[in-house]
Amino acid sequence: MLKDIIAVEPRENYQLYICFEDKMEGIVDLSKLIKFTGVFAPLQDQKYFAQVELNHELGTIQWQSGADLDPDVLYAVISNQPIPNYKLSSSA
Repeated sequence: MLKDIIAVEPRENYQLYICFEDKMEGIVDLSKLIKFTGVFAPLQDQKYFAQVELNHELGTIQWQSGADLDPDVLYAVISNQPIPNYKLSSSA
């Protein structure tokens, strides 16, 4: 299902406008998708959050801290469709 992200624009309140190569587009509220801990901790600073950029090689978005997001997850959120063959692993 991998579709590359071709455009990203930061918005207020931890939201991003994202457009994919197939023209699927929408707004994602990252505050509902991630916890601002670990590699995502710097994103709490909205000025830093606004420095989001495209990684054309990987077809996704990233920040200078090394934080990036799976484009399949973002596509599923925007299109309101499940990710095919995506299974969460559980440890027993």
